[in-house]
This record gives sequence, C-alpha cells and structure tokens, in this order.
Amino acid sequence: MLKRISALMLAVLIGAVGAFAQDAQLRSLENGKKYEIEGVVVAKDDTSFVMRDGTGVETKVMIGSNTSIKTKGGLFGGGDRIASSQIVRGLNLKVEGRGDSSGSLAATKIRFGKDDFRVAQSIDSRVTPTENRLAQTEENQQRLSGQIDELMAISNAARGGAKAAQETADAAIKGVNATNERISAIDDYVVQSATTVNFKVNSAVLSQEAKDQLTQVAQAAMQLKGYTIEITGFASAEGSTQRNKVLSQKRAQAVIDYLVDNYDIPLRRIGTSYGYGELKAVADNTTREGREQNRRVEVKLLVSRGINQNVEVRTNSSSTPSTNDQQ
Repeated sequence: MLKRISALMLAVLIGAVGAFAQDAQLRSLENGKKYEIEGVVVAKDDTSFVMRDGTGVETKVMIGSNTSIKTKGGLFGGGDRIASSQIVRGLNLKVEGRGDSSGSLAATKIRFGKDDFRVAQSIDSRVTPTENRLAQTEENQQRLSGQIDELMAISNAARGGAKAAQETADAAIKGVNATNERISAIDDYVVQSATTVNFKVNSAVLSQEAKDQLTQVAQAAMQLKGYTIEITGFASAEGSTQRNKVLSQKRAQAVIDYLVDNYDIPLRRIGTSYGYGELKAVADNTTREGREQNRRVEVKLLVSRGINQNVEVRTNSSSTPSTNDQQ
C-alpha cells in the first residue's frame, strides 16, 4: 500500500515538473564548501541532474568519474552500486559533495533507497514514452499547421492572380507610354549650361581664360549623350555694322575651332553658328563697361530630354571682361 501511494506521489511530481520548472529557484553554491542535500530528481542528462528539495529550491549536481552512487544498505550496511545512467527523474536521493566554480554541487556520494529506486524506474518507464508521444504529436501538429499555412498562401495567390495580371498589363502599357514620350522628346533640347567668353578690341583670338572656360564645356559635353553645342558671336556698336557682323562670325568660328581641334568635338554636335554683330546687346554700348560685355561669344550646351531623363539646367557662367576697350 505504501509503495502504491509513493508511486502515485512520484507520478504527480514528475507531471508537475514541466509546468513549474521555470518558476523554481536554482541554488548557487559556494565554491569549495561541503554540502549535503536531499531532494527529488527533476531533470537529467549524461553528466548531471537537477534535484529539488522540500522548499522548492533546485540544485544542479555534477556527476564525476569518482562519484560513489549506491542504494542505501540494510542492517548490516553496504548497498548496490548504480550507474549514473540509471538515475531517473522522480528518484528521491541524498547527495554529498562540494560546491564548484559554476555554483553547482560536485557530487562525491549519492545515496537512495532501493524501494525509491524501483518505484522511480517504474514510473519513468511509463512517463518517458508518453512524453515522447506527446512531443511527436506536437511536432505533427506544427507540421500540419505549416501545411495549412502553405495551402492558404496558394489559395491567396490564386485569388490574387487576376489582380496581378491586370497590374502587369497596366505596367506594360505605362512602359509603352513612357517609351513613346521619350521618342517624342528626342528633339526637345534643354540648356545644360551657358558660358560667355569675351574678346579684346578688334580681336577674334581666344584668351587663356576663354580657353579654360571652353575646356570645361568640352569636358562636360563628353559626359553626356544626345548633346549639341550652340555658338553665337556678338560685337559692340563701334565701327560699321557690316564690320561688326564679320567680326562676330570670326569670334564664333574661333570657339568652334578650339573645341574641334583640341577636344575632337564631332561637327554634328555643333549647331549652326551665327554672328549677330552689334545686335542683341546685353549692355549699354555708350559706356566702356557695356562695350566690353557686348564683345562676346555665348556657348550653350544643350541635351536631349528624350535621351537624358534627368537633365539639369545649370546657372550661367561667364568670364570677367577684360579691362581693355573692346570692339
């Protein structure tokens, strides 16, 4: 009768281990100090086990090669040696040993009653297979849940198929429209940069400063696709109108020659140049400063909006006019 009651209590204890294991407090032992602790095994692996005493505090016990593991002897002492692998959950035992550096109990002696050992083994032989079956059942449930999720995803994908097809068609139409817009914009040129170079009086010779400015234009052009360069020459109102027109054309041609000779700018990239003479003045021709500004060549770098989708109209750059009076 007592054995049956003990077995029942141990079964209840083992069933409660999993539910309360996270709430139990693990004891940390002082390194090197001797301890003698009684309790019930609640967890077990190859080289250690966890035992819980009557107050609910748990202790991790380390089993070494020199640990003595025996059943308690009878009236004449002695007991059976037990392998560490035979220690099972639910076994009520007493452990003697010393605390180690990890706070666990390094066991030197483990003792337990023969009846307790038989009962614990009997219960473990029933509980362990049941736990394995429960674990397998849980794994099967998780696998089934994954299959259900997969089927739901396939169902959702099927329902969304028509919508996805329509979105694909809409995207294709949008792409065609964008291509048509780019083709239509091939001949739509925008100013990328505008540069003004100035000349000395009665001269169509480029100064070093003017050459430096044209070098920047050429280098910028060579980084672009679908560009063209517009070149227009001007003169002040000094002298005859016809002479000023010829001078403005020579100035424009000097710019073209520099770009072609020094940077191999293709002629197809240079739009038809023109010399306006004294027309389209940007300053007052009655002042020295105004005449200096009017004797100029304007160089505009343009790009096709259809080929270059991200074009930027930059701030105009111009040289500082020479202090010499110019024509």
